[in-house]
Amino acid sequence: MKAKHTFQVQNVKCEGCATTIKNKLEKEFGVIEIDLTKTPKELTLEIENEHIDILRNTLKTIGYPMTDEQLGFFANRSAQTKSFVSCALGRIENAKKNS
Repeated sequence: MKAKHTFQVQNVKCEGCATTIKNKLEKEFGVIEIDLTKTPKELTLEIENEHIDILRNTLKTIGYPMTDEQLGFFANRSAQTKSFVSCALGRIENAKKNS
């Protein structure tokens, strides 16, 4: 059964990051809210408990691991690099929508 959960996510800086996360996750997980006013940023969605690991892995793949993950130096740098690329793609997507 789905329940509403909020997760703290690393490397989310702006609306571009939020757009990328929503674009990558909404097909599989439905509506996603991202609170950019909090630090660390928070992602809220309705999800079944057994799908949280899938969400966790998907976020990590695009550079936005959950804050409760213990990443080594290289994994952390890799996530930061991926998040920069994901952010840029999100900004491009936002610019296309607004033009």
